[in-house]
Amino acid sequence: MKKLGNTSLNCPPIIFGGNVFGWTANKKESYKLMDEMLDLGINMIDSADVYSRWATGNKGGESERIIGEYLKDRKNREDLIIATKVGSSMQQGGDKDISEAHVIVAIEDSLKRLKTDYVDLYFTHWDDNKTPVEETLGAYEKLIKQGKVRYIGASNLSPERLQESLDAARTNNLPKYEVFQPEYSLAVRDKYEGKTKQICMDNNLGVTGYFSLASGFLTGKYQSEEDIKGTDRQQFLKSYFDERGKKILKALKDISDHHNISQAAIALRWIMQRPGITAPIASASKPEHLQSFKEAMNMDLSTEEMEKLNQASR
Repeated sequence: MKKLGNTSLNCPPIIFGGNVFGWTANKKESYKLMDEMLDLGINMIDSADVYSRWATGNKGGESERIIGEYLKDRKNREDLIIATKVGSSMQQGGDKDISEAHVIVAIEDSLKRLKTDYVDLYFTHWDDNKTPVEETLGAYEKLIKQGKVRYIGASNLSPERLQESLDAARTNNLPKYEVFQPEYSLAVRDKYEGKTKQICMDNNLGVTGYFSLASGFLTGKYQSEEDIKGTDRQQFLKSYFDERGKKILKALKDISDHHNISQAAIALRWIMQRPGITAPIASASKPEHLQSFKEAMNMDLSTEEMEKLNQASR
């Protein structure tokens, strides 16, 4: 367990991505995943109010609703760290919104779906690029005082807006973002490394990267563009099959063959051993997918293996 930034939350080595609940995992499957996840010692779920609006027949809130029903049925709210997010529109193509008015309403909707009176970590999901940072932080201050939110975090903010938010918190004595959630994997390093990473390290922010397996690309299941033609993965994965992508897959295969474990486990372990990272977020839609989580938590990559992956993914 690692401490999540300056919070009192102890984060497991891998955080479970709740975007699959109500999308690629139905209610029964989601319950099974959460039971098995807890058995592995993974006690943190990352969700959002908008998950999983994009799936046919969904309207958003499905993930939170399933988590809430699970917490009620299992009576285990205190055993779990629940993170959720605000800022996306519940309407397809709608505007992002982190105004105080929206935040205050959105938390009530999330708490109702989650069947709880507080969330451990509440994220600004996306920037709307118009609300003053002081207004958003002021809304969070009210929610923290009311006991509805314990800590706040930010996801997908530009380095400039992240820095502006941290400065405003300091200057105006407002709650500070304690966790940052960027997209981060062997396939996508530039959205975190550089300015954002420096800001996170300078301010001791916990960092929980999402898309850790690059939408399945890093599992090695897909070896070429032919493998993804006509699948729902095509739009996410087509850009990865370049020379760099092939180098990454080869390095992963070499190391996973050597250890006789999955490529997904190696890809997760690489993130776990990167400086400044608290834990990767990863999803599974079938209990057998959790095997790679277990493998990643029970091994270490050598300095040479880390360097081989660093080089391949440069």
